[in-house]
Amino acid sequence: MAASADTITDDGNHTVELTVLDNEESAANGGSAAASSEEITPLLTQIERPKINIFSVSRSRRKPRELVIKAPETEISPVSQFMLWAWSGSRYSGLLCMALSSVIYFVMEVLSENFTAQSIPLFETSFVRCTVTLILSYIWLRRIGLPIFGATHPRKLLLLRSLVGYLSLLSFIYCIQRIPFSLAILLSFTTPIMASIMARIFLHEKLKITEIGGLACSFSGMLFIFQQMLTTQGTEMANLLLDVEGGLQKTEEASNSSCGGSNHIYAALIGFFSSITGGISYCLIKAAAKATDQPVVTVLSFAILASPAAGICTFAFEEFVLPSFNSLSLMLALGILSFLAEVFLAHGLQLEKINKAANVMFMEAALSQLWGIGTSSIAPSLGRLVGCILILISVSFTMFFGPEKENE
Repeated sequence: MAASADTITDDGNHTVELTVLDNEESAANGGSAAASSEEITPLLTQIERPKINIFSVSRSRRKPRELVIKAPETEISPVSQFMLWAWSGSRYSGLLCMALSSVIYFVMEVLSENFTAQSIPLFETSFVRCTVTLILSYIWLRRIGLPIFGATHPRKLLLLRSLVGYLSLLSFIYCIQRIPFSLAILLSFTTPIMASIMARIFLHEKLKITEIGGLACSFSGMLFIFQQMLTTQGTEMANLLLDVEGGLQKTEEASNSSCGGSNHIYAALIGFFSSITGGISYCLIKAAAKATDQPVVTVLSFAILASPAAGICTFAFEEFVLPSFNSLSLMLALGILSFLAEVFLAHGLQLEKINKAANVMFMEAALSQLWGIGTSSIAPSLGRLVGCILILISVSFTMFFGPEKENE
């Protein structure tokens, strides 16, 4: 119970009042007050604002700043983005890989011409390049966790690719040592045409009129480029044969000259055989790369056979030359570039039709001629310029209008 009383006076006119409250009422009143206070409390807490000071403000800005710092770590450089896009990011990937392969071969040609300080035999150079390719392709496959020899069913294709590819390389080395350099290069650029023909025979690829026209345009450009050199060498050979028949030379010189002419014809046939086997090798690269789904396996299979075979040929047919430090460094650099060029070549053949991919390979010859004209190492002529323009037009048409909507 609770009691409350007013002030008591004894005047008589006033009365004393005593108010008595039960515990239940006080509890009810207290409960209602508590309930009302509970109802009001959430409203008060919602409108309360957090206290802000300099420490809380600086603490709230730390997280965005950390995110801004970490963001560049996950960004990819434009070069890496382009390489990923060129490798498998678009329907142009096959042709772009072939173009990158041609550009790398062109860079190799420029480096070998400008930085060669020592004459190294061809088999020895081939041995170093194949060995570097063997090591790099082995490391590549180990890093991505793939078996070295690939699956079981495409091993016959890989073996054939290695045998035919090295036979083509061996024939080209024999050819380039015995005939004029320009004729050997022209014969080597018949390989894309042979590859298109072999792809029609073995892979049943259809040849469209536009694709045949592109190959014909590019090879016509090659004829324009080497027209002057071939004409000069042909005139010299004709004069030589006339002198031999007219008896203007001694008997021993005539016999040596006639043997030299027959050797040139024989070497040219070997060079043409190298182009045919090279075309077959391209078909085998495409079939093996699609079967293994990894183009580096085809590069490794070729290097496994070519490296020891080139080493044997180095000591069997040529005199070994100990390279200097600069020459060895250049050979190693060219071996690394050769590995990259072969990987891009195999991947381009894997993604694109051979007749389209082969046409892009003529770009190397056009780039080489334009570089020579720009550096004044090659005399400019109308034939060379016309040939380069024909090749670039044909390759550009193939690059922009050639790819199918979906890669095979």
